[in-house]
Amino acid sequence: MKEGSVVALLGANGAGKTTTLRTISGLIKPTGGSIQFLGKEISHLEAEKIAAIGIAQSPEGRQVFRDLTVEENLKVGAFTVKSRKEVKANFQKVYGYFPVLKERKNQVASTLSGGEQQMLAIGRALMSSPKILLLDEPSLGLAPLIVRDILKIVTEIRDAGTTVIIVEQNAAQTLKIADYAYVLELGVIRTHGPAQELLHDPRLIEAYLGSH
Repeated sequence: MKEGSVVALLGANGAGKTTTLRTISGLIKPTGGSIQFLGKEISHLEAEKIAAIGIAQSPEGRQVFRDLTVEENLKVGAFTVKSRKEVKANFQKVYGYFPVLKERKNQVASTLSGGEQQMLAIGRALMSSPKILLLDEPSLGLAPLIVRDILKIVTEIRDAGTTVIIVEQNAAQTLKIADYAYVLELGVIRTHGPAQELLHDPRLIEAYLGSH
């Protein structure tokens, strides 16, 4: 992956997209192959060590802490950050991306809409100052307008210097914001290339990604 890019992992259900993300973040141990980050092998590291070196995941299904407030959820995301000044700056950054979270900072997470919970899950991951942000199905179950807003913010996060890996079934929209993409089928990379090229490959769209 090129630093400062959005890389999309696409494919049907069961293709291995979430497994790939969970393996990168240390929640699943690989049975073969290599995972390298900034030139170092990390596949042997525990998940908390991987989080501490700069890889954060916003999981499928959001998984916010429902009984904590928005602000408390975000504080949990900053547990690896030792500098109070940096934590404060990260709060400002997250509230800049998602102003609605600032408005709702004292609300319990379970009272948020699905879209707001997704924003909170992404914001919580950003609180750790990640070098790489892993996003697992951020559009799942959300209205098209909310999806468009979230994908737009993904490009802003990239433009601010964070590399993003995004797993999505919403292929056409994701290819529009990605720089590069891999298409998985049953754990095998079937094709890969610049996102714009894949977006305009009619055979690929029909075979793997569904129509526009």
